[in-house]
Amino acid sequence: MPGHVVHLRCLVCGATYAPEEVDYVCPRHGREGILDVEYDYERIAATVDRGDLAGSFDRGMWRYRPLLPVEPEAPVPPLLVGDTPMVESARMAERVGVRRLWVKDEGRQPTASLKDRASAMAVVKAGEREAAVITTASTGNAAAALSGLCASVGYPNVIFVPAAAPPAKVAQLLSFGSTVMLVEGTYGDAFDLCLEAADAFGWYNRNTGFNPYMSEGKKTAAYEICEQLHWRAPDVVTVSVGDGCIIGGLHKGFHDLAELGWIDRMPRLIGVQSEGSNYLTEAWERREDVLTKAPIEAHTVADSISAELPRDRLKAMRAVTGSGGAFVAVSDEAILAAVPDMARNSGVFGEPAGAAAWAGLLAAAERGLVGPGERVVVLNTGSGLKDVASAMKAAEGAGIEATRIPPSLEAVERVMGERSPEGAT
Repeated sequence: MPGHVVHLRCLVCGATYAPEEVDYVCPRHGREGILDVEYDYERIAATVDRGDLAGSFDRGMWRYRPLLPVEPEAPVPPLLVGDTPMVESARMAERVGVRRLWVKDEGRQPTASLKDRASAMAVVKAGEREAAVITTASTGNAAAALSGLCASVGYPNVIFVPAAAPPAKVAQLLSFGSTVMLVEGTYGDAFDLCLEAADAFGWYNRNTGFNPYMSEGKKTAAYEICEQLHWRAPDVVTVSVGDGCIIGGLHKGFHDLAELGWIDRMPRLIGVQSEGSNYLTEAWERREDVLTKAPIEAHTVADSISAELPRDRLKAMRAVTGSGGAFVAVSDEAILAAVPDMARNSGVFGEPAGAAAWAGLLAAAERGLVGPGERVVVLNTGSGLKDVASAMKAAEGAGIEATRIPPSLEAVERVMGERSPEGAT
């Protein structure tokens, strides 16, 4: 078995399988039988010390190989995935009344989103299977991530995205040389078509909520958060939620570290959704069964977290309930307002889905879900350059605009004087 993997466990019925027994999901439940990768923590603890990680020969997320479902010598893509910064903001901490606050900036990844972590794992696992082609469906970020990681090693790939995906994200796919299918329909339509194509043509399927190894790539963000905080886990982490794979991956990562005794407690995870795509928030508030809850109509400016039926909903719900966290839903207006607000107060420029984590923390603070002595991490999942049109709309909504002037010092003095008496000389 790869690495220290013991088996794969079905989250629906609890059945276990050796990795070579199943391709993606538990055969008893069709596409809904999402699997969880389980490890021999006792063996890991006996052979790996967290203090050795910094001196690892591997870079980025791959320095955590002993905690990942890959062989020790498995070749990995050359792009540096991981090692993204934690930016502390005293001003944001003061706004929500907590002791300390950091923004984990996943916009610094090679293709500018956290999805690079899963796609790097997909490339490695596809290589293990000697698959000829890798495929995925995405609203944009997962597609760009797979496209870029595949380009770095020359791996053929086919991408399915809704035709309404932001042009900046589609531009990445085309530039990296992917075969791009613009599906005239929703993300759900693209997802289902991708599954059918993968089955029909034997392609390796990278889709989250279907391929259990994608959570294992995304969980490395949790490892980095704790390592960057000197192995003291934060009290709360806020993260935007669409399909649910990121929050599920974070929970898995923190769980791994707690099982190994590398951290002394699990952070509470607060999942943030748009009010227009609030499947999981609604299910959590109403205590509904996400296996039987019907899809909703999803509409939100934060395209990266738009999901009619979250594909990794079992892991997402487990992440919140298992950590004593919560789901909150915020308006699109609040999400857009959070883009320049987070940028001005931390220097981190997030796309709407990334800034939603900040909007959600503001809402959580109003509801008393965070306390004054707590240490909080806001996970920015993607760069604001992913969706410049939304960023411009957000700036306009906040009353922020550029001023056109002639090329003269007098014009500069006039503008500065109009804006602030202190700004004029």
